[in-house]
Amino acid sequence: MQTTIKNVQYQHTNSYETLNDLGPKTKNVWLAFHGIGFLSKYFLRYFEDLDSDQNYIIAPQAPSKYYLNGKYRHVGASWLTRVDKEQETQNVLNYVGKVLESENIPSHCQLIVFGFSQGVSVATRLLAKTNLKCSKLILYAGGIPDELKATDFERLITDATAVYSVVGTEDEYINAKRLEEETEKLGQLFQGTAKQITFNGGHELKKEIINSFAY
Repeated sequence: MQTTIKNVQYQHTNSYETLNDLGPKTKNVWLAFHGIGFLSKYFLRYFEDLDSDQNYIIAPQAPSKYYLNGKYRHVGASWLTRVDKEQETQNVLNYVGKVLESENIPSHCQLIVFGFSQGVSVATRLLAKTNLKCSKLILYAGGIPDELKATDFERLITDATAVYSVVGTEDEYINAKRLEEETEKLGQLFQGTAKQITFNGGHELKKEIINSFAY
């Protein structure tokens, strides 16, 4: 059987969620990418303890929604898979670009790019493949895509972007070997400037850690 891959372009609409109001008192704007199985509206619950006057959170929504656990009750979403990875990555970046265009973040605000789990791959690809500037990049419990190189992040080094890696000591997805690999990759990509933070726990979000970055 011989098959042929073909492509078409079409218009696609996707939602995103925000928390708090963007105004003159806003200090930090968070661009927060959820992990696999999340929906953006539930992901925002982990940011609800931040000072609402100073923090405005934008949570883009992964486009591929599916029913969790095969029970057709709860819905989650995924950003992309290994299938058509380059094309799907570009689709996601185009979508995030439109989100940022729509939000029109004021120049007085600090932009914090935050990725959890699968969201780390989106956050790092976004900064590697676009000219987006941010004051902080937070990589929480996720892996950096193998195709990214140190040259992709030279601009972040030049701009003195603060880079943080956060991982739980009992994270079931990041064993000792993978942690060693990710630590080495982190050092190479960000020229030793990234700070590593560990906490007692598994593959989970902790509000107190998120809150600690709102300075």
